[in-house]
Amino acid sequence: MTGMTSSSRPLLNRRLAEFGTTIFAEMSALALSTGSINLGQGFPDTDGPEEVREAAVRALRDGRGNQYPPGPGVPELRAAVVAHQERRYGLSYDPDTEVLVTAGATEAIAAALLALVEPGDEVIALEPYYDSYAACIAMAGGTRVPVTLRPHDGAFRLDLDELRAAVTDRTRLLLLNTPHNPTGTVLTRAELTAIAELAVERDLLVVTDEVYEHLVFDDAEHIPLASFPGMRERTVTISSAGKTYSFTGWKVGWVTASPALVTAVRSAKQYLTYVSAGPFQYAVAEALSLPDSYFDDFRADMLAKRNILAGGLEEAGFTVYRPAGTYFITADIRPLGETDGIAFCRTLPERAGVVAIPTAVFYDHRDQGAPFVRFAFCKQTHVLEEAVTRLKTLSV
Repeated sequence: MTGMTSSSRPLLNRRLAEFGTTIFAEMSALALSTGSINLGQGFPDTDGPEEVREAAVRALRDGRGNQYPPGPGVPELRAAVVAHQERRYGLSYDPDTEVLVTAGATEAIAAALLALVEPGDEVIALEPYYDSYAACIAMAGGTRVPVTLRPHDGAFRLDLDELRAAVTDRTRLLLLNTPHNPTGTVLTRAELTAIAELAVERDLLVVTDEVYEHLVFDDAEHIPLASFPGMRERTVTISSAGKTYSFTGWKVGWVTASPALVTAVRSAKQYLTYVSAGPFQYAVAEALSLPDSYFDDFRADMLAKRNILAGGLEEAGFTVYRPAGTYFITADIRPLGETDGIAFCRTLPERAGVVAIPTAVFYDHRDQGAPFVRFAFCKQTHVLEEAVTRLKTLSV
């Protein structure tokens, strides 16, 4: 009986049965085994600001955060999050009752959904969606209702009529991501106004994932949904330090919301990690107070990298959707005579020495995402230039 169970039931909880090894693990393993350039997983290949790293070292040496930090997060970080929201967006929060520090945005999303969703509740998410959204909705016992972003005039756009039609009497919550991973779409003021009006009209809760808030390009503008009329009391706003400061391994995220919502989310979060990243919380508190020049330079650097990769992909024969935000580019493989993004990404390392992610895995409607693949450009310039050189061999 070694390795067997006495029950015929599968070992994995049926809510998670559809979720196997993530596509990121598969593609990262392919990158290693083939020696390819990994433009799949979204992590930088250099560390963030030296002064932020040194702030973490200083906290470690000073004994700050080496033991359990306070459940809601260290006071310095909660105060820094409040100051950031006020300075950037004019949103006022109480650091004691309206901020919760989490183990990255991923835990914040999980805790919010576990706290706010009951079995049978419907959760609307924009597809393609980040893969943890689907798993967290499933763990909460909710029903996933995707609303598809579709290509139009060089970008992926939300159909507001489709969103309205998706709301039923069972809809509990809207799960939004803007700037949007993987498409790079940034919801406009007009779109956010319509979403806010819908949420108020139908009395919906909203969870917004805004981790790419500082990465918007061209004429795009990031506007928190919580700043719209009627949304302050029904919106859980989530962000994190990983994407903005290039310390993704620290896993420091946060929630801002009304006291009632924060209390609910904390009730779930305290039984997940309880607390995490003690010394790093102090460092992120300092990072949030960096001058505007840091954010401007960070955005300008990523914009230059976006243009290098986008131009190279276009030269290689892809149809490219230049993102208005995030550090990902979605490309259409059909001009290359391909239609199956999953098969394309599995053979791309051998063909061109580059790894990408097939966007279809982020869709319920797999056919909608079949011809699209996602490339990350949060890499050093010389790495992107070499990737571009390799990818151009596809069109030879």
